[in-house]
Amino acid sequence: MARIDFYILPDTTLEARLAFACKLAETIWRKGYRLHLHCEDKALAEQADAALWNFREDAYLPHALEDSEMAASVPITLGWQTLPTPKEETALLNLHPDIPDGVERYARIAEIINQHQHVLVAKRACWQRYKELGHEVVPHKLG
Repeated sequence: MARIDFYILPDTTLEARLAFACKLAETIWRKGYRLHLHCEDKALAEQADAALWNFREDAYLPHALEDSEMAASVPITLGWQTLPTPKEETALLNLHPDIPDGVERYARIAEIINQHQHVLVAKRACWQRYKELGHEVVPHKLG
């Protein structure tokens, strides 16, 4: 079973959630993992893509949208369709409100919760479902 890390933010905005997703993506990538950010739709994937380009002036995270020609050659992909089959040690950062099919193929899974009511309700359901499936769920409450 996979380890699921839930990062609980005090903020309510999508911008705060994406900013933390960028920091987490950098940490995961620097630890040598490949990473797939799974989004609810293409619009959110494009917002996350823009956030990755702009989150730090002194950093570059090699990434691409899943429908890009570059997707096969970069360690960080952003998608909204079916989860790709992971290569090597791949982590999943799930920005989708639901748990996508195929999460069990990933080495590590991260979820980001903020205090927006829609996100709270969706991620509580994910938390319960992960536990029912027997995964180790680890909360990280951020100040």
